[in-house]
Amino acid sequence: MRIGLVGNPRYAGLESAMVDTVKLAGARGWALSADPDLAALANTKLPEIDPDSIDLLVTFGGDGTLLRGARLLSGRSVPILGVNFGRVGFLTSVARDGARAALLAFAANEHRLSPRSALLARIRSADDTVRDEHFALNDVVLHKGGVARVVRFQVLIDDEPMGPVSGDGLVIASPTGSTAYSLSAGGPVVVPSLEATVVTPICAHSLGVRPLVVRADAVIRVEAVDPRPSELLVSFDGQQTALFGPDDSLEVTRSTKGVVLVRFGEPGFFRTLRDKLQWGDLTDREP
Repeated sequence: MRIGLVGNPRYAGLESAMVDTVKLAGARGWALSADPDLAALANTKLPEIDPDSIDLLVTFGGDGTLLRGARLLSGRSVPILGVNFGRVGFLTSVARDGARAALLAFAANEHRLSPRSALLARIRSADDTVRDEHFALNDVVLHKGGVARVVRFQVLIDDEPMGPVSGDGLVIASPTGSTAYSLSAGGPVVVPSLEATVVTPICAHSLGVRPLVVRADAVIRVEAVDPRPSELLVSFDGQQTALFGPDDSLEVTRSTKGVVLVRFGEPGFFRTLRDKLQWGDLTDREP
């Protein structure tokens, strides 16, 4: 088995996890590759990851590290096993002390795969040429930078105007990303297996503007409305950004490529909601 390792070196305990993983791989005959920083933590020489030459990608960190791993794969159907070193770890598969058992279970085919749809975002110039393109598992967010004022933009769904929106920005989220920024902005929770896209205004300046769920294959287009700000920002999974000029447009649709997450045990999306987001009332909580 060929395993790629991605991680965030700032997490405590990561050095020990890397040493244990290297020992386990050596005993099992697995081939490892890794981020250069991770190889240094394990005090060993490991080749840099080639996304085309691995059977499994393991991420050591939180959801942000897993999103970085998904971007590294660029839509390749390589399963991602997330080991949570962060706080919530909504997308990750196991806690930090479960890495060894998870790797052994994956090797023994005692796992299941959870396919997730992703988004493809394009920023178009005034002449409609694509000047920037990004893949995102969670969300694409159009927002103001350091300007403390309302911005206005027009949202079109399959070329039909949804209506002008005034506010701090807009989140376009996949079902997986519905529990991230979109949720904190008042958007709905969408079961990951559902084929849909969520459009959530950020701090809309009208009670008549609410989050919207559209078909997964809908083409969502966003354009600035007068008075146009000189420059906005577009972020992708909260990790990459691009400038959005006054004459640009943002186009988001479902990507033809997705992401595959590794899961263990029985399906339990709602259990994850209860355990990690404290979903539900207080009757079942321990005092």
